[in-house]
Amino acid sequence: MTIPTSVPGRLRPASPRFTLSTDERLPGAAAAFFGAPLDVTTSFRSGTGAGPGAIRRLSDSLETYSPALDRDLEDLALVDLGDLDLGGDAPEEAVDAIADAMEEAAGAGRLPVMLGGEHTVSLGGFRGIRRVHPDAMLVQLDAHADLRTSYEGRPLTHATWAYHAATEFGFDSLVQLGIRSGAREEWAHTRGTACTSPDLELPEAIRARLSDRPVYLTVDIDVLDPSAAPGTGCPEPGGATFAELEAFLHGLAGLRVVAVDVVEVAPALDPSEITAAAAAKIVRDAVLMFGAGE
Repeated sequence: MTIPTSVPGRLRPASPRFTLSTDERLPGAAAAFFGAPLDVTTSFRSGTGAGPGAIRRLSDSLETYSPALDRDLEDLALVDLGDLDLGGDAPEEAVDAIADAMEEAAGAGRLPVMLGGEHTVSLGGFRGIRRVHPDAMLVQLDAHADLRTSYEGRPLTHATWAYHAATEFGFDSLVQLGIRSGAREEWAHTRGTACTSPDLELPEAIRARLSDRPVYLTVDIDVLDPSAAPGTGCPEPGGATFAELEAFLHGLAGLRVVAVDVVEVAPALDPSEITAAAAAKIVRDAVLMFGAGE
């Protein structure tokens, strides 16, 4: 298989590449990565535009083999489609470009993986996946509900994207876990979601529902406690440990996860780079779980 360096449209080759593994001998790609370095509506501390590059760089620090999963990236073909050029775009234009890129990535690999970027990018990612899987559910791991109708005078931001997704595709298609912060108006909206919980646990009824549907998983790195992920724009105390997040991810085995994104990594806020390392490991395990196939 020839591994492409770009796809039609606005994607450009990434530098450096996501370097966990490539193997041209395999007939199909397990995962297709692309970066969405959007950083235009961040409201407290910016820097998420550098997130995709940091996640790729820290992927070099990881072993390709997961003893917990007994799977190895060296057995898989991975494709890095590069980063979207979102310079100068308004959020609405960026989201449209991201939707196109996610649709392209879904055709290039078994599991499309988007590296953010502020959380606004997930609206585009979910729109793109809905073109391929019209009945997909959205599982959001996050400290914040992101269900405001507008924020700082803007209708589309990192604090409103989930409201837009729920309005477009149904509040009952949205499962929110790890949520521990939000405005009063957002808590009113959560009454319509399939599930909104501060815990990283899927209620049995929700898991049963997800078992019949494709799943788009979006991971805001601030779902982790700031002690585990300090490099993010709006850290919220009281979050999960990395071990708890990893256990949740592994617990999704058996569900049909058709796309993953990891967002809100702001590397300049974390000189130790443990935040980007955590994001890279989430990506690695997601690919091993959902990209490897049966």
